[in-house]
Amino acid sequence: MALPDLSLSLQFGRFDGVARHRAALPRHRVARCIRHALALPGELTVRIVDADEGQRLNREFRGKDYATNVLTFDYSQSPMVMADLVLCAPVVAREARELRVTLTDHYAHLLVHGTLHAQGWDHETGEADAEAMEAREIEILAGLGVRNPYRQR
Repeated sequence: MALPDLSLSLQFGRFDGVARHRAALPRHRVARCIRHALALPGELTVRIVDADEGQRLNREFRGKDYATNVLTFDYSQSPMVMADLVLCAPVVAREARELRVTLTDHYAHLLVHGTLHAQGWDHETGEADAEAMEAREIEILAGLGVRNPYRQR
């Protein structure tokens, strides 16, 4: 099965430890994760930020005054998926440690998660939607060689 085309911009903010996050996110891996989660061709920007930028964006756009792991800004779902994914490096690193998974695998999960959000999937609209989204994430991640991120819950 051919994967959808993807135009990808991968950006890293300036913050302490950025080299570790660059190493965990080679461009080909980011593109592979996103393409496996896309149902249609896409144009996505992925930006890796520090806690200050992550908190500011979450506060300004979601009204929540804390840095979260991934924010999805979706602009179009058809005929092409157009979105920005913003991942907060310190939050992702902390969660990876707490979950006892590699930084690379946790980023894979969040890239898939954010890409699904960009296509209209939502886990906050009810139990059935959350279960459907988790099942889709697990399926995509298995195809990428990443273990079930929900197994410990």
